[in-house]
Amino acid sequence: MSNNAAELELRAVAVGWPYTAAAPTEAPDTSDAALIRSIVAGDKGAMRTLFARHNVRVYRFLLRFVDKSAAEDLVSEVFLDVWRQAGRFQGRSQVTTWLLAIARNKALSALRCRSTEELDDEQAAAIEDPGNNPEVTLQNRQKTEIVLKCLTGLSPAHREVIDLVYYHEKSIDEVAEITQVPQSTVNTRMFYARKRLAELMAAQGIGRAIV
Repeated sequence: MSNNAAELELRAVAVGWPYTAAAPTEAPDTSDAALIRSIVAGDKGAMRTLFARHNVRVYRFLLRFVDKSAAEDLVSEVFLDVWRQAGRFQGRSQVTTWLLAIARNKALSALRCRSTEELDDEQAAAIEDPGNNPEVTLQNRQKTEIVLKCLTGLSPAHREVIDLVYYHEKSIDEVAEITQVPQSTVNTRMFYARKRLAELMAAQGIGRAIV
């Protein structure tokens, strides 16, 4: 009971008034898992909330595979699958891990249709911080361009694990689930990807801040 509520109760007792404390209200559960449960029940509002929360993350991830136009189309397909197949989510991983796994499968299918498996990192433009002044913004953009250029020096498999771990903050277990390879394979790819990326960045005069 809060101090204010306790004070009101004490005053009511002192003057002989009946007093009934207001029932505490619980905030609705808006976690990703709760939203999925609501979507399973056909809640369109929960679907809109989940889309608003994660569509940008999914879009940025898709840009590692396809161009902007294709990424926009695939985002819609990803969330359409979520709406149709929410009941398949078993809760053994984070909802974002499940979303990125769906997105990856969609992207690879699109690439196979185009008879290419090249990942296009040039499409992944950095989102500018509006709080930065023009000089800082330019420096950040230049550094981002250098990092992206270095990433293109990695193999597609190595580039993918770097993207998932550092840009999407996924654990090794989650990367293994998304990419559908053993954890030991992810660890091996991560080791060689970090090693090669550090070499490429050092050659461009950037330290190992992210690797």
